[in-house]
Amino acid sequence: MKALVYTGPEALEYRDVADPVASDGEVMVQVESVGICGSDMHAFLGHDERRPAPLILGHEVSGTLTSGPNSGQRVTVNPLVTCGHCKACVSGRDNLCPGRQIISMQPREGGFAELLAIPERNVVALPETVNSDQAALTEPIACGWHAVRIAKTQLQNSNDAQALVMGGGAIGLGAALSLRAQGVGDVLIIEPNAGRRTYLEETCGQKSCAPEALGNNQFFDIIVDGVGIEASRAQASAHATPGGVIVHIGLGSASGGLDVRRMTLQEIAFIGTYTYTAQDFRDTAHAMFDGRLGALNWTQDWPLEKGQAAFQAIRSSTVAAPKIILKPNI
Repeated sequence: MKALVYTGPEALEYRDVADPVASDGEVMVQVESVGICGSDMHAFLGHDERRPAPLILGHEVSGTLTSGPNSGQRVTVNPLVTCGHCKACVSGRDNLCPGRQIISMQPREGGFAELLAIPERNVVALPETVNSDQAALTEPIACGWHAVRIAKTQLQNSNDAQALVMGGGAIGLGAALSLRAQGVGDVLIIEPNAGRRTYLEETCGQKSCAPEALGNNQFFDIIVDGVGIEASRAQASAHATPGGVIVHIGLGSASGGLDVRRMTLQEIAFIGTYTYTAQDFRDTAHAMFDGRLGALNWTQDWPLEKGQAAFQAIRSSTVAAPKIILKPNI
């Protein structure tokens, strides 16, 4: 099969590789759409020791089953593979499984390829009303869905909460959509790129502003940090309302930014959130199917063979759409 292989810092090679082999309990997926994630960019830049070259990246996948009893069924793929029997898995917090694996990270190759092997329990069937590009958004939106669910359980009353989302990429936009779908209607997205702010407002119907435009006296009950760098954490801890909650998704940098003194004096909760549970993933998919997450029309397609150029376009901030989708068959 053809695949886009990460071969070293800032280098991707479109080439022939061996077809994957499905193990017991796994099915084969013919990949139709696969999104480029921020973690893929970190790996591309050589900043992720968990993703050493050579490796097939990509974990935001949709496609069609080509094996198993449901062969021919269109699906979206939960890329997080867990053991199913540890304490975390049994308690419904399978995203914390100590043996968890995710495709695009050793030992599991990712979805920037024509074919992908994945456990059958990790696929969710698609209705005819959802296309493959929309379906590939399930994974990034599920990250926000999980974070919002956790934030709401932390607040005593979230019905009239005001929310701030840091970052207008797919993770941030997905979190904003998840907030509204889960009953939080007052949402503002911070996004430094002016072109993307325009896109968020005109195409996605979102309120947005530049980071420097946030007023000193603006405070929010829920803050979702989809960036995860020192500056975003500093702004989050400065603008959380007393008794508010910050849920941290982004993995931009490891330390710095939080005003721990203010957070202590004002009882502001800070919660790190990682991916999603299997139930969160299914709930996100069904919210998409029901139309509760909007039109999901904020993607831009590139051929898989042009992946190197797509990564460079993202890095240069010349793409307004929150998500680039790579397509193996165009």
